[in-house]
Amino acid sequence: MDDQSIVELFWNRSEDAISEANGKYGRFCYRIAYNILSSPEDAEESVSDALLSAWNAIPPRRPKLLAPFLGRITRNLAIDRLRTRNRDKRGGGEAALALEELEEVVGGSESPESAALQKELADSINRFLDQLPRTERRVFLLRYWYVEPIADIADKTGFSPSKVTSMLHRIRGNLKKQLIKEELL
Repeated sequence: MDDQSIVELFWNRSEDAISEANGKYGRFCYRIAYNILSSPEDAEESVSDALLSAWNAIPPRRPKLLAPFLGRITRNLAIDRLRTRNRDKRGGGEAALALEELEEVVGGSESPESAALQKELADSINRFLDQLPRTERRVFLLRYWYVEPIADIADKTGFSPSKVTSMLHRIRGNLKKQLIKEELL
């Protein structure tokens, strides 16, 4: 079933929407959640929560592409679950490491007045990613969006783990330079 048909099921409040979305994108969402949480149970629960959130969001939203819509919901829920689980301790595996790497560059406060800055920051990062060569953009997204381990990125790209690590270090440095140039840091 195509995305628009599944969205139409959500729109019409058909319970088949959840099973169709899970059948088509459940494994995709599970992989995102598992990469962040490193727990099968938490990943499954995040996928279930994501499908429920999609049910509540459609309508009024009508996403054109269902995979990124569900992936983003899953990712945000998994990160929230990770923060809750690790509230009193530092660490927590690959996700914490990846987020810590990026925090050195784009960390910020969570005050209400920072909302405008967060939007400018997101826009700047998107412009930065648009300028990257396809390979570097893929490595960056695999690490910081999909929270893939360095070894998995190396396998997927054919690079050595040390090349992936140095590439990510260089990309973060260039991102930091852009953010400083745009006075966002």
